[in-house]
Amino acid sequence: MKLRQLDRRYLGRESEAEDVQVVRTEGCYVYDERGKRYIDFLSGWCVGNFGWGNREITKKTQRRRPDYINPEYLYRPWVELAQLLAEITPGKLEKTFRATGGSEAVDIALQVAMASTGRRKFISVEGSYHDNTIGTVSVAGSEGREPYPNRLSNCLTIAPPLGRRAAERLEHLLAKRDVAAFIMEPISCNLAVLIPEDGFVERAQQLCRRYGTLFIADEVACGFGRTGKVFACEHFDLQPDILCMGKAITGGYAPMGATIVTRKVAKSVEDKVGFWSTYGWHPSSVDLAIATVGWLKKNAGKLMGHVGEISAYIADRLGAMDFDEIRVRGMAIAAETGDEDTASEIAERCRKNGLLVTTSGAAITMFPPLTLDRRTAKQGLDILERALS
Repeated sequence: MKLRQLDRRYLGRESEAEDVQVVRTEGCYVYDERGKRYIDFLSGWCVGNFGWGNREITKKTQRRRPDYINPEYLYRPWVELAQLLAEITPGKLEKTFRATGGSEAVDIALQVAMASTGRRKFISVEGSYHDNTIGTVSVAGSEGREPYPNRLSNCLTIAPPLGRRAAERLEHLLAKRDVAAFIMEPISCNLAVLIPEDGFVERAQQLCRRYGTLFIADEVACGFGRTGKVFACEHFDLQPDILCMGKAITGGYAPMGATIVTRKVAKSVEDKVGFWSTYGWHPSSVDLAIATVGWLKKNAGKLMGHVGEISAYIADRLGAMDFDEIRVRGMAIAAETGDEDTASEIAERCRKNGLLVTTSGAAITMFPPLTLDRRTAKQGLDILERALS
């Protein structure tokens, strides 16, 4: 029986698997079982931000470690990583709760917000995606909620674009002082690189503070350099009460999530909530996260400068192609085609010619590794340009 048939029979998926059987990854490339090399403009969808097989990261993870740690015990690397996260995240974030991935990290944030405020309502951006628990599905876009009749109630949304009217809608919803948290990706990779209009995030933060609502920044996808800043919050001087992390926190080498909160929020939930996660921050994942975050902290200035240069080159190239609109912030990139079928056809032609991209509605979306060099960027964009004709 062929692999696709076995996959269809034994693996639960939302949709049919794409026709790429991966056997190896290296740098900016993915290799299939036939030895074909693909330029990777996806990074596993915002996971391998620092390139596959980055020896500067992996060489630091060879130390001896316990096989497992009871979550109630002391473990020095847990504290070491939590301290690193407090140092690199924006604002006054300080205390971290351990998680296995983005879904658990966002779910923890929702629980903390309810326990801290004593409120039960949430507001999110319509069409957004915040992972796959009942809680996180509840605060996502309304379109994906239908299969789950027993999701959280009192979850409201504001519709893009995120400008003046969205801010007015947000204030109307917050004014009753019964909303636990407003949750958003500061730059939404999940909404085809939706970038808030000038002033929206600042206004949203002011409104949350005025009405006693916590601001949750979901940086699972847009964090760790993806948008040209270490965290997307930095584009807007956003100082969230809670910030969620996952994906690139380990460079893609192991699963992990994290939810970091301010000292004030942490104090407000003491003795109220606990988050026992059996595999949250497994020793092997922690070693990789410490190496990854440490490498990023050391090289952030140089790396973000490189991202700015390659990002500008990509924007110039895309601007000269036949797209309706382009949105580029760092290595979060979207190019609107005007039609969903057209976007899918372009992505398929790219794949056949050795370039991995994806689609979001009518947009071609790309999330290359931050270490992408200009030569490889040119090769990938040349393939994309040919796919348009």
